[in-house]
Amino acid sequence: MKAMLMKGITDLYTNSEPLLLADVPTPEPCEREMLLRVSRCGVCHTELDEIEGRTPPPRLPVIPGHQVVGSVERIGPGAERFEPGDRVGVGWIYSSCGHCRFCKEGRENLCADFRATGRDADGGYAEYMVVHEDFAYRIPEEISDSQAAPLLCAGAIGYRSLRLAGLKDGNNLGLTGFGASGHLVLRMALHNFPRSKVFVFTRTPAERDFAIELGAHWAGDTFDEPPEKLDSIIDTTPAWRPVVEALRNLERGGRLVINAIRKEDRDRDSLISLDYARDLWMEKEIKSVANITRKDIEEFLPLASEIPLAPEVLEFPLEDANRALLEMKERKIRGAKVLVVG
Repeated sequence: MKAMLMKGITDLYTNSEPLLLADVPTPEPCEREMLLRVSRCGVCHTELDEIEGRTPPPRLPVIPGHQVVGSVERIGPGAERFEPGDRVGVGWIYSSCGHCRFCKEGRENLCADFRATGRDADGGYAEYMVVHEDFAYRIPEEISDSQAAPLLCAGAIGYRSLRLAGLKDGNNLGLTGFGASGHLVLRMALHNFPRSKVFVFTRTPAERDFAIELGAHWAGDTFDEPPEKLDSIIDTTPAWRPVVEALRNLERGGRLVINAIRKEDRDRDSLISLDYARDLWMEKEIKSVANITRKDIEEFLPLASEIPLAPEVLEFPLEDANRALLEMKERKIRGAKVLVVG
């Protein structure tokens, strides 16, 4: 089968083609696993973090990709949840131990043996992949393959972030960064909290215009001061300085949710400018988002169908995965990037 293969850690500005198009053996499904014929795979900022070394080290070589939509080609011994031909999705969570206290509590995202799709196991930048049946999800009929792909990570992690934000209807919500996840969270927030105002902070005029098009109450630069204080803010940027700015914009008792696996080091010194009395005092909170659970995806996909959420997508052929990643690094973002595989 054809696959885009990651063989090492590199910087995209010095190596604009970090993934190699290769012919590799088609995997075989083991006990309770399924072989999927991949149709679409979303391109996520997390892939940039993997390639440039900001995540826990990936298994090398590895096939990236964790926003996977495909059809069941073949089932392994003991697999019963799906049948050949069923359309399913796979997200960031590839597996967990199943027996630690976090797994038993439904918080398998915190399991010490958490394995990530496309990092610890081969993912969807390929014509085929295998997955355990317990970590695959039925895609609602109303959602197309290309639209479903970003929902499996950007949408599901956005759903988790919004839940962790503790927003109540009528509260002000801020979104710092407006990529694939941000524009989906905006739509979810307007649906779930119709009396709330959403304020968007993003660097480019095009993204600010896009936010207003989708219903944001206000949109400004990352470092602008909004016209009102915010009860909750969700940060999806790869940088540190927006965290400090977000804390300054929080209302007393407000909560900042940071939805990022890693922050880049380039502006870490900006944290020195954090003033406790001004920026963090008065019972402001900071909470991080760690991965997603199966429940997040299972709850979110029907909600996406109900709203309905139709992510704006830009499609690339599988062999152009490097170009899609480079455009993401250069902030050429409007909606979500999706690889067309089959």
